[in-house]
Amino acid sequence: MKKIILLAGILVVSAIGVSAQTKIKLEEVKQHIGDSVNVCGKVFGTRFLENSNGKPTLINIGGTYPNELLTVVIYGPNREKFSGKPEEIYNAKDICVTGKIVEYKGKPQIVVNRPEQISIP
Repeated sequence: MKKIILLAGILVVSAIGVSAQTKIKLEEVKQHIGDSVNVCGKVFGTRFLENSNGKPTLINIGGTYPNELLTVVIYGPNREKFSGKPEEIYNAKDICVTGKIVEYKGKPQIVVNRPEQISIP
């Protein structure tokens, strides 16, 4: 019985987390810094910076660097959670990303910690 109650609690919390995501247009990301959102767009370029601090994978949406509208960042330890190389899986595809928009050097980005945060519609 305790397991059922715990599972029900987890489902409720998960549902609240999902409903807290605001679906926005890619062109609106700069107006939503600090918000948890769901946003979709075309990937124009990807790059795995294996020798950089944190070993980030960068996924540029809405334009090529430095004119991208949003950058999705996957740090090294989280790459292992994906079923392949994120820079290959998502390159040149339309994707949807869920997460909190933060500003880095004047540009919006979403840091992804789990594969479930990115989907291919």
